[in-house]
Amino acid sequence: EIPLRLVGSEMCIRDSNNIINLGYALTFIPTLYGCSDSTGKIKENTSSKRPNIILFVTDDHGMDALGCYGNNIIKTPNMDSLAANGVRFTQAYCTSASSAASRSVLLTGKYGHAIGAYGHTHDYHHFSTFKDVRSLPVILSENGYFTGRIGKYHVAPESVYHFDKVYTGNPRNTVEMAENCKEIFNSEKPFFLYFCTDDPHRSGFTEKVDDWSSPNPFGNRKDGYKGCSNIVYSPDSVIVPSFLPDNKETREEIAQYYQSVSRVDQGMGKLLSYLKESGKADNTIIIYISDNGMAFPGAKTTVYEPGLKLPCIISSPFIKSKGITNGAMISWVDMTPTILDMAGINTKDEGFMGRSFLPVIESESHEGWNRIFASHTFHEITMYYPMRVMRKGDYKIIWNIAHSLEYPFASDLWISSTWQSIYRNNLTHFGKRTTDSYLHRPEFELYNLKEDPDEINNLALKKDYTDILEQMKKELKEWQLKTKDPWYIMWNHDASLQGAGEKL
Repeated sequence: EIPLRLVGSEMCIRDSNNIINLGYALTFIPTLYGCSDSTGKIKENTSSKRPNIILFVTDDHGMDALGCYGNNIIKTPNMDSLAANGVRFTQAYCTSASSAASRSVLLTGKYGHAIGAYGHTHDYHHFSTFKDVRSLPVILSENGYFTGRIGKYHVAPESVYHFDKVYTGNPRNTVEMAENCKEIFNSEKPFFLYFCTDDPHRSGFTEKVDDWSSPNPFGNRKDGYKGCSNIVYSPDSVIVPSFLPDNKETREEIAQYYQSVSRVDQGMGKLLSYLKESGKADNTIIIYISDNGMAFPGAKTTVYEPGLKLPCIISSPFIKSKGITNGAMISWVDMTPTILDMAGINTKDEGFMGRSFLPVIESESHEGWNRIFASHTFHEITMYYPMRVMRKGDYKIIWNIAHSLEYPFASDLWISSTWQSIYRNNLTHFGKRTTDSYLHRPEFELYNLKEDPDEINNLALKKDYTDILEQMKKELKEWQLKTKDPWYIMWNHDASLQGAGEKL
């Protein structure tokens, strides 16, 4: 018996070697790992085991700092090996370049504006997901998985994002983290491990150097961390992304950032070695991503490409092709549906706003995967600057809803020597942008990313692009209505979503 499940537009069955197309009359393909009953509970598939799944999430790691994404300076051999044995996505996006907001979407399959996860959960920020939201670890646990997490959490409340076990370890030492959570590999149930580092986030204020012109250490210590080698980079050798100023301060900070990334890579290697020793590597899917782009102005907290477009590597024993590149446009709102799809769990009643990209993970055709949306409202509580974004093909629209305000800074980015080197010297340019255009933005930005990857030439101001702009506005509005975005009202005070003001 070959179990079938609804995912697309073709009727297929899969045996151990082939996918057989039976036409377009029905819309089912088989589960790879199991099937569900009418309640959505997983039933064992006698022909295969349900996979173990590791979701490895770093903090503030952009596409700029991995060998497998083209950086020939940084040393990331374990991440590169993962890509060489799996699938490397080139158009993967978070929905908000802010840690808590991004992770909430990642673990729920719903946009932050729909679940109350507007910004940071910690300290005085106080944002929290609605208590009736169902998250990935909860659904997996209900369906027979053992769920564990270690490292950065940064979501709330715990009742929504509950894991069966919490492992402890220094989130700056991924080698120690790997050691402390390896017991999950002994689980008799299929397991889900959420492995989240603090690296390569900037160091906090307690570690901040006294002199503004000195680089932030990005968690690096002169005496290093137990089990980790200090891989040090020369500022002269680093690659400065085009959106940043190429100066002494920026290069020094990127060198520290690289060192932090290389420490993450060592922990990845240790975790994979423990997995192999457990004998479960041949039934374990590993997903490597970041929550948002590098912690530099112009990336983190912005909706420009360096903030949203991120690494995504998936290594799976069930993927036949190895070392392939996938250009499908996917989003972190798709991750929960995809992981549940990998686990063979019925999600039709969950109301996800994303969709599983499992059907196209090995496909050369990316038809229907050429559009993503982003929704950013806050980072810190003091950083109100709502932006809504759609990328469709080569074009990208940004709606700066609070465009009359000066663009706000995350506290760690404001005090960075990279920004202060521009601000204190009253320089006119920050990278390819003028400093003024970075701080003061128009209501709409429209870019052709194929012709203008740096997002400098705003086509929204040009008459020849009026039709494209209006069409993209229309699709953006439709998405906001569909996802119940409260900020929809800002389109000419349209109160379509207002209702009675009560949650029914």
